[in-house]
Amino acid sequence: MVKEKFAQIYTRASERKGGDDELESLLSVPLSAQEIKTIPDDRWLAAFSQKVFQCGISWKVVRSKWPNFEEVFFQFNIEKMLLMPTDMWERKATDPAIIRHLTKVMTIPANAQMIHEAALEYGSFAAMVADWPESDIIGLWRYMKKNGKRLGGNTGPYTLRVMGKDTFLLTQDMESYLRNTGVIDGGRDTQKSLLATQQAFNDWQQETGRPLSQISQIISFSCGDNRI
Repeated sequence: MVKEKFAQIYTRASERKGGDDELESLLSVPLSAQEIKTIPDDRWLAAFSQKVFQCGISWKVVRSKWPNFEEVFFQFNIEKMLLMPTDMWERKATDPAIIRHLTKVMTIPANAQMIHEAALEYGSFAAMVADWPESDIIGLWRYMKKNGKRLGGNTGPYTLRVMGKDTFLLTQDMESYLRNTGVIDGGRDTQKSLLATQQAFNDWQQETGRPLSQISQIISFSCGDNRI
């Protein structure tokens, strides 16, 4: 049960951010399904890999090294990733041009396999993502967590947001808001909590007609420590 009308949330966020125009300028606009379908699958692998490496490592450092990752891993070409033997992955994980972390490097072939299998079924990984209904975005999260490697938690959802797929994010501010309003009362990542969160966002989307990403951002801007 959603405890608060979205108009109240919006008003509070607007006041915290300096007015409606300022608030609106901060909101992201997701891509259309057709735009998402044009994204090559190697770009999805690159995006997942970058987010995996950013976990626990300075994002700035990862970004500065990323051109080297692109070169070392053949621009994340899916076919090439799947053909590389284990010993070659181990050698690449020691390359000083990248961030040397074998466990994270080994997520690349695992996630390449996930993308490849989705492409066999849907035509491309991008097509699967594009056609996945936002009303069950947690189902897409579950797919990535189950079939990929290190894509649970916020890693998979953050990557979706970066790539233009409409999704909410369970940030600290969001989790706090959901708990304080009684939407969830158990573990954040339990099926019960995820289903309750999805239903709350579906209700807010019906109420406002806004993308999930904007609803998510507005809620975060309405609470927590992100006041301007």
